[in-house]
Amino acid sequence: MRAIERPDTPTLVRWLNDPEVRHTLLMFEPMSTAAEERWFERRLELEHDYLFSFEGRVEGRWIHLGNVGLHRVDCENRAARPGILLGEKEHWDKRFGTQAMRLMLDFAFRDLNLHRVELDVFAFNPRAIRCYEKAGFQREGALREAFFRDEGYQDIYRTAVLAPEFAAPRSN
Repeated sequence: MRAIERPDTPTLVRWLNDPEVRHTLLMFEPMSTAAEERWFERRLELEHDYLFSFEGRVEGRWIHLGNVGLHRVDCENRAARPGILLGEKEHWDKRFGTQAMRLMLDFAFRDLNLHRVELDVFAFNPRAIRCYEKAGFQREGALREAFFRDEGYQDIYRTAVLAPEFAAPRSN
């Protein structure tokens, strides 16, 4: 993981303008370069909000694959909400997302001393569900028909992982 930088903006805009990538995000419309630059500037002002680019080694070289973040860090309750975007579609289903999420959880639990990391995932996104489960998230419930996508209302699953669960050895 590394800090996200202004020169990453064209890559982010390319990813966010790909309907297949955007389909599993809370975004509906394409992103302009100007809007992405404004978003980047706002991120710099936020406290208790962490955003990183993650890279993977592909064919002997490191490439920018996506972004991972830890948002709405609640210091009093020691909790936060992560987000992830794996924008390079040809590298989907190759465990890069799971590895990035595990690195983010390690940062959350070890460096920030958080107790709980929770996220919502669309029920229609089995790739993300599998990634989060492999990283240690457990389903806690469902928000029924909470999101309109694909001409219908979709369920959202609420998931979380606790620090002691993340520290426990995993078999996957």
